[in-house]
Amino acid sequence: MAIRAVLFDVYGTLLDVHSAIAREGRELGKAAEAVSRLWRQKQLEYTWVWSLRGAYRSFSALTEAALDFALAAHGAQPAALRDRLMQAYERLDAFPEVTQSLAALRARGLSLAALSNGDPDMLERGLQAAGIRASLDAVLSVAPLRVFKPDRRVYELGRAWAGAPAEEIAFVSSNAWDAGAAASFGFRTFWVDRAGQPHEYDLARHGTTVGSLRELAPHFP
Repeated sequence: MAIRAVLFDVYGTLLDVHSAIAREGRELGKAAEAVSRLWRQKQLEYTWVWSLRGAYRSFSALTEAALDFALAAHGAQPAALRDRLMQAYERLDAFPEVTQSLAALRARGLSLAALSNGDPDMLERGLQAAGIRASLDAVLSVAPLRVFKPDRRVYELGRAWAGAPAEEIAFVSSNAWDAGAAASFGFRTFWVDRAGQPHEYDLARHGTTVGSLRELAPHFP
């Protein structure tokens, strides 16, 4: 069945979440990579826990709380560094192949949208700063739902925007847990495995694995 629309995760898929510390965290020295990874780990953990608790806090607030934890865990808590890193998170770098890959999909007549845990204003600023907002027809945030991925209501938000059955919509994410949930929802799912990680969440059977966004366009003749 022909694909009519493609939905993209943003953080980790279109935007490099580790670029904030790579750019502004040099004073962390050898701990920089570990802090960045712990920041991301806690950010995701907090979204899952708050969703399971039936509560909601903005993605920005959870990102800030996760950064506080990561810095404290590594004994680095200067306020100036914390503020710079939060500001840097608002202007993350796009992965190198993103611009051309989105253009290639748009040339095939596909509708393109972001479907993200991010807050609406945070997403707009970040995608604009990365120079890719104009490549997307819409930016869909979980904020109106007050629940985070992988809740099925988030994927339904994307399906409703596309106005098509789930099987006529592709979903792209570098997060295996996100891709797995999207596949379960019924989307044609592409897992962007840039780091060569092992398969999980049954993605080997229910999703397509690509090494970068450059590999997407040939799947949509």
